[in-house]
Amino acid sequence: MCKACNYTIHGAQHHFGWDNSLAPVLRAEPGSTILFHCNDSSAGQLGPSSTVADVTALDFGKINPVSGPIYVEGAAPGDALKITIESFAPRLTSGAGFGWTANIPGFGLLADQFTEAALHVWKYDAASMEPALWGRDGRVPLKPFAGTIGNALAEPGLHSVVPPRRVGGNLDIRDLNAGVTLYLPVEVAGALFSVGDTHAAQGDGEVCGTAIESPMDVVLTLDLVKGANLKTPRFTTPGPVTRHLDAKGYEVTTGIGPDLMSAARDAVAGMVDLLCAQRGMAAVDAYMLVSTCGDLRISEIVDMPNWVVSFYFPRCVFE
Repeated sequence: MCKACNYTIHGAQHHFGWDNSLAPVLRAEPGSTILFHCNDSSAGQLGPSSTVADVTALDFGKINPVSGPIYVEGAAPGDALKITIESFAPRLTSGAGFGWTANIPGFGLLADQFTEAALHVWKYDAASMEPALWGRDGRVPLKPFAGTIGNALAEPGLHSVVPPRRVGGNLDIRDLNAGVTLYLPVEVAGALFSVGDTHAAQGDGEVCGTAIESPMDVVLTLDLVKGANLKTPRFTTPGPVTRHLDAKGYEVTTGIGPDLMSAARDAVAGMVDLLCAQRGMAAVDAYMLVSTCGDLRISEIVDMPNWVVSFYFPRCVFE
């Protein structure tokens, strides 16, 4: 229950894909604070008792549901929707926070190397938000955010929710957490804003294609900046963004070459190999784990013909 909220959008009020012909579930005045009951990215197809068989049976027509759309009164093409991200609260499943991380065949940065489905189900304390346990030794620090957050496109028709777009969408930016102010371009009357795909934690890059996918209640305040003429999303953070990971330092692997995508793949594959050697982990487990807490970074992009991509894995997970 959000006492400061003007409206509540229930979990059933969601849609799949962007379509500016969808009827809004709410018309809200600028400045309204709204509670969204967001589903996980599987739309409930995966739960606390799921097995790897459920991953292979996923209906991809029901992936990444987003709650909305919201018609913001007065929003017009050329404006920016200003979204103040107020809070995240895990939706309780069996009395605890629930999440899942999966290797989905055909999806992810190293999809050609990890062709079999795999699943890790997470349980965490929703009140304390202490790090979520990975086996007996791993502890992944949590930092909730919404992976998919955006407005409707000007182009008519149904557009997949999977790719990120100039009006937002499946951005998967780990730092869009509580306290951040996000600005999204408006291309249609009312903006037609939606949000979903909530995560309890994710590394920059979400390299296996999934994070700790977790249903959450999200509180947002929607406002307008008239005539902003943004070309792409931008956001402002209230402070440092990696304190939840920094305490023990990092193990870092690199990829070097003339192609950034190949270098990114090499950096991640190197970290998978390192964790397998150091921790005795199965390769697919290491791949899923680093997707929830490891960060891809472009370290150098000016010294042609080769560029450097680094992958940072926080040592606090195992120390």
